[in-house]
Amino acid sequence: MAGRDSILHKPKDTRGALRRMLAFLGPFKWLILLVALLCVASNLLALWGPDLAGHAINEAAAGPGQVNFERVWYYASRMLLCYLSSSLLTVSIHFIMMNVSKRAAKHMRQAVFDKLMLLPVGYFDRNQAGDIISRVSYDIDVISTCMATDVVSILTSTVTVVGSVIMMVRISLPLSAVVLFSVPAAVIYTSRMRKITQPRFVKRSRNYGILNGFVEEMLSGQKTIQAYAYEKRVEKNFDGINTNAADAYYDAERYGVTIGPTMGFINNITLSLIALLGSILYMGGGISLGSISSFVLYSRKFSGPINEIANIINELFSALAASERVFALLDEKEEKPDAENAQTLENVRGDVALSHVAFGYDPGVTIIHDLTLRADAGRLIAIVGPTGAGKTTIINLLMRFYDIDRGEITVDGADIRVCTRRSLRKAYAMVLQDTWVFRGTIFENIAYGKEDATMDEVVAAAKAAHIHPFIMRLPQGYQTVISEDGGNISKGQKQLLTIARAMLYDARMLILDEATSNVDTSTERQIQAAMRRLMRDKTCFVIAHRLSTIQNADLILVLNRGDVVEQGTHRALMEKKGFYHQLYRSQFE
Repeated sequence: MAGRDSILHKPKDTRGALRRMLAFLGPFKWLILLVALLCVASNLLALWGPDLAGHAINEAAAGPGQVNFERVWYYASRMLLCYLSSSLLTVSIHFIMMNVSKRAAKHMRQAVFDKLMLLPVGYFDRNQAGDIISRVSYDIDVISTCMATDVVSILTSTVTVVGSVIMMVRISLPLSAVVLFSVPAAVIYTSRMRKITQPRFVKRSRNYGILNGFVEEMLSGQKTIQAYAYEKRVEKNFDGINTNAADAYYDAERYGVTIGPTMGFINNITLSLIALLGSILYMGGGISLGSISSFVLYSRKFSGPINEIANIINELFSALAASERVFALLDEKEEKPDAENAQTLENVRGDVALSHVAFGYDPGVTIIHDLTLRADAGRLIAIVGPTGAGKTTIINLLMRFYDIDRGEITVDGADIRVCTRRSLRKAYAMVLQDTWVFRGTIFENIAYGKEDATMDEVVAAAKAAHIHPFIMRLPQGYQTVISEDGGNISKGQKQLLTIARAMLYDARMLILDEATSNVDTSTERQIQAAMRRLMRDKTCFVIAHRLSTIQNADLILVLNRGDVVEQGTHRALMEKKGFYHQLYRSQFE
């Protein structure tokens, strides 16, 4: 058991999470105040009911021939009216709180999404997309449910408990002492259960995040799974993860479900003691039958919220566990702010230089050791090398997705660390090997990043990227809607669309990271020729494994283990018969 408990995630700051969760209700404080007033009114009406019931019973207990049925009906009708009014107010309260929780959850999701837009690329490299989605959807839904129900329950329970105690004390102090005896037992028990159950709710949320991440990963790689006939292994892996999630759910709930029956047992013992002491007091003439009936009803009203604590605690612990995951995301470090008085890159020429650059993703593990290169404006710079040489890392540094550990990177002579990230990144157009298109028309996908693009400009870019003929064969042409993630077009066509997007984007520098890996060699050569025309006087960085496509580059940088081991034109490097020569020959022999 000790080993099992050791793997449980313990809450880091329960009170802080609760305060921050309630802070999202701050903009609705007047509605919350209205709900509080309605709760008071609803509960006062409900608390009046047992008193009226006691009077009705006393009238009915007068004996045969002495019962005043008009008085009985008087109290009974008013009791019915009280309960009906209380129910209508309760319905109104729940409608208001549902609206509040919906709007609070919307604000929370917006805050989380806005935060995601500010996080560095490294955060998404470290975390599964499915786990992030789980925080945005499942965890916030749990919090929203808590806001809609538990806030009302807490307000209602508070009024009910206080009002019931007052009415019970008015009726009989000895009987009230018996009821209040159950309170310490309930408090001690629930406090103990909180320490046991809350870490398990945290673990449950974490396991559901892992489950969602695995499912998202497997769905995106379904073709690869089927191509390698790996379904059985994936099913086995999913079974393990699904079992962990189910066990975490059971582990949390098996303790939670014991709270209600245990609290009910404590309250039933209290009720038995009330019946015993009440009978003794009645036989001694110390209390009337109607007062005993009223007291029993008030004791049930008092114990009702105590019993409901079981459900409130379960939901509250689950919401707190979910909120800690959400707030952990909101507390993630954003990209470092731009330097004070950071300059905005304007009228960029495209002169890029790296001087003695060193960088590593993890402390103590250097990937780029001492990189120095210069790319003059309007030149095509090809970056080649074996896998893991640091080619894509250079692109990450140029775009300042990561900051270098040592050295300097400049654009037009300005250190990029003293330039605004927005202006730096807007100076580049970028096409990656992993294509990204969104649900929308082909026109919207190509014009992404240039809001004022005209149809003529989009068509010109599509023609240059050799995707125009394909588009014109579609039923609605440029107004054809691409499904989510481009599922209704091929990967090569998606890549051509992203290339057209980059061509249309008004940037002085272009980055192509294996951008033509999904098109045939003939089309790739045509695209390269078109790019040379369209990107004239613009600086281009091209990462390519197929060395035949970069023979016309102005400068080829050959990387190996984070260092530039050779540089020059294709002809000069081939004549040198060095590392580049070996790479080139290996692709054709």
